[in-house]
Amino acid sequence: MTMLRMRVGPVYMGRLPHGCDLLAELTNICREHTIYHAQISAIGALSQWRVGYYDQQAHEYEFLTGNDHREIVSLLGNASLYEGAPMVHAHLGLANAEGHVLGGHLAEGCKVFACEYIIQKFFTEIPLQRVPDPETGLNLWGKP
Repeated sequence: MTMLRMRVGPVYMGRLPHGCDLLAELTNICREHTIYHAQISAIGALSQWRVGYYDQQAHEYEFLTGNDHREIVSLLGNASLYEGAPMVHAHLGLANAEGHVLGGHLAEGCKVFACEYIIQKFFTEIPLQRVPDPETGLNLWGKP
C-alpha cells in the first residue's frame, strides 16, 4: 500500500477560458501555481470531447470522441508528480441532450464551452510520484 499524510493547503476556484483544452488547461494551472498534489473537481460543458477506457487485457487506452455538445455532470481527479512535473489524472461523466451519460478517463481533445473548477492543494514532506506499475501497465502512485 502506498500512503502519505498530507496537509491541506489553499483552494483555487476559477473559470476556464472558452475554447481551451480541458486537460491541458487544468495541467497548466497546476504548473503555474506549483500545485504538485491536489484534488480536482469541475462542472460545465464541452463542445468537443474525448474520453478513454483502459483495456486491462491489452494494457492500453481506447478512446471515444465526439463533436456534439455535452454537459460535464462530474469531473473528479487529482494532481501528482510524473517525471518531475504536475500530472492531472481525472475521470469525467458527460451527459447529452437526452440525459444519457457516458464517462471515462479525461483525455486531451476536450474543448471547453464553459467550465468552473475547484482545486484543493495539499502539502507533504515526501513528494507523491507516479511510477510505472508492471502489473497494470499504468503510471500509478509509487512508494515514496
